[in-house]
Formats: sequence, structure tokens, C-alpha cells
Amino acid sequence: MSTLAEPKKPRALPPLMTLTESAAERLRKLYETPGAKKFLRIGVRTRGCSGLSYDMAYVDEPGPNDDVVTDKGLTVLIDRKASLFLIGTVMDYAEDKLSSGFTFTNPNEKGRCGCGESFHI
Repeated sequence: MSTLAEPKKPRALPPLMTLTESAAERLRKLYETPGAKKFLRIGVRTRGCSGLSYDMAYVDEPGPNDDVVTDKGLTVLIDRKASLFLIGTVMDYAEDKLSSGFTFTNPNEKGRCGCGESFHI
């Protein structure tokens, strides 16, 4: 007599993207700027030494191919074509004497180019 084992419950996926407090604070200021677009859309483009780079654009409304991520009371759009590359990514904002900008800690990255502008999965 054989018995059927109960099917395993699917493992929960990490959030598509999360924001650090620093990224949320900066994004909030950008969204509140008079005349600013309403959303930041994040995608991935083929370019750079390693093959892929993050692509960001401000838009007024979600497109049909956008995944909507809400974290810390803010909404960020993710281009659905980039979703598999970005699962679990943490977006931060960093400032130093020479530069400032959003940075990404992506657990899917397998390596980066020497200048840090592109990555591969």
C-alpha cells in the first residue's frame, strides 16, 4: 500500500525590492519636488562591460508592464522584464564628497565590472 505525501508548500519569495531609510528619504524629497513625475521606474538594460546595468526613469503613471512595489510608504515601479533580475534587491542612497546617487545591493549579481557601472547574473 502506498501513501501520498502531502505536497510541499511553496517557498515564499523575498520582496521584489526594498528601500533603505536613506533611499526612502531621498525618493520622498524627489517625489515632492514641484513639477516632478510621480513614480520612479527601475529596469535593467543590456550595456556596460559586464552586460547589464540599472536603468531608472521618472514617469507619471504605471505602465502595463510595470510591477508596483510599495515600501516605507513610497511606490516604485519595476519593469516586469527586469523582475527576475531584481528579486530581493535593496535600493539605497549614498552621498560622499565626490558623488551621490542610488545604489543597489542585488543578491542575484554574480559579478561587476571594474568601474562598477554594470553587472552580470
